[in-house]
Amino acid sequence: MKIKDGFVLEEVGGSYLAVALGADADDFHGFVKMNSTGVFLWNLLAERDTSVDELVSALLEQYDVSEEIARNDVYKLIGKLKEANILI
Repeated sequence: MKIKDGFVLEEVGGSYLAVALGADADDFHGFVKMNSTGVFLWNLLAERDTSVDELVSALLEQYDVSEEIARNDVYKLIGKLKEANILI
């Protein structure tokens, strides 16, 4: 999985929002709001094609959480991004 070109993460008033730019903005109306964990995962997905297991491993290295919590967080964000058609 990877973030599609044309989508960026912007900080607005202390909140982080995924928004579309250019031609993608015509089809994508709105935004996806994220917390710090979501921002961390977004940055990984924006860099390169990344698997669920790689995202979970990265969360476990970065945060003091259980694998179950990390996996749930990954699936929750992936679900939001897929629903918004932001992932390829």
